[in-house]
Amino acid sequence: MLKDRIRDWRAWIEAPAAARSASLRDRFGTASADPGPRRAIGAGVEWLKTAQDNSRTRDGGVARHFSLLDGWASSYPETTGYIADTLLNISADEVDRALETRALRMLDWLVSIQFDDGSFQGGMVDQTPKCSATFDTGQIVIGLAAGAALSPRYLEAMVRAGDWLLAVQDPDGCWRKINTPFAAAGEKTYETHVSIGLFRAARRVPDRGYLEAAVRQVDWALTQQHSNGWLANCCLTDQRRPLTHTLGYALRGIVEAHLATKEPRFLEAACRMARGIAGAIATDGRLAGRLDDGWQARASWVCLTGSAQIAESMFLLAGLTDNKEFSRLGERLNGYVRRTIVVDGTREFRGGVKGSDPIDGWYGKWQYLNWACKFMLDANRAELAYSGSPASI
Repeated sequence: MLKDRIRDWRAWIEAPAAARSASLRDRFGTASADPGPRRAIGAGVEWLKTAQDNSRTRDGGVARHFSLLDGWASSYPETTGYIADTLLNISADEVDRALETRALRMLDWLVSIQFDDGSFQGGMVDQTPKCSATFDTGQIVIGLAAGAALSPRYLEAMVRAGDWLLAVQDPDGCWRKINTPFAAAGEKTYETHVSIGLFRAARRVPDRGYLEAAVRQVDWALTQQHSNGWLANCCLTDQRRPLTHTLGYALRGIVEAHLATKEPRFLEAACRMARGIAGAIATDGRLAGRLDDGWQARASWVCLTGSAQIAESMFLLAGLTDNKEFSRLGERLNGYVRRTIVVDGTREFRGGVKGSDPIDGWYGKWQYLNWACKFMLDANRAELAYSGSPASI
């Protein structure tokens, strides 16, 4: 522990002055005013456009992050997939053809890098080794399923990827056969978010077994659920103290299972998990970035990605159950995340969402993450939808 603190202190001292300044501002500065859902959504969309335009690989994908240490990163296939889904939804609401064109450029790039067996690689596009990843493929299927309504090109790519996911799935629904160097080996209950891709694909082609495969996986994940809503095997790195990011993935996948099937067991499981998380959410919306199996805080920093993901599920559950406590929790989480967003200033930061608050927290240290921004958009759109307000920005 002391060694870790010394290492972190040395890294902080060696960081550029601008990074250290941002860290001090997060820790001791005055909190920003809440810009509200619409302004946050508008700024976030602009940040994602900037991230696409400034990807180091300049290929139509979205840069994984902007770092205070070394600038824009290369494109990230996994998250570009579900970012395309979000932008297509927004472009449809706004009747914004330019935004739709951007999203389709993302999907065109993804189709161009699809492996021959239908799968997609893990990590950034220029990272090695280049190997198939179950989770990343599932996230890209989400985007391809959205694009399939617009072009058979995306439908074909979606089917190839969906068929690959079925081919590598174990009989009980878990995906164990494919390991990736970008996450710890072993069973992963947060792959309910892979099942979202299959649920969405099943809407396009209902006769290929995608729905049944997705249900099997979520049912398997729920064999890992404790009576207090806790899910075992739900982290990228530390199963004892999972990230709210991966807990958020898992929760959203369970909610999607109910939306797709209307099965009460999925709604009940999602509500159990949401009620467990609820006790860890402070009045101001702060949620520690790691939690243990008693839903106790195990990190001093907030994982803003996880907070946004969980907020979206809270609003969905509020709508499904008419339980206003869920919506109040979603409002708290969204408000906290929004207060960390800069809506004015330079384009590298304006509308971006940090990995951690403070920015030198463990998750996405010193970085503004593209998926954090995507989930912020989803969560704030869910808030507007729940309140009955127009989604337009």
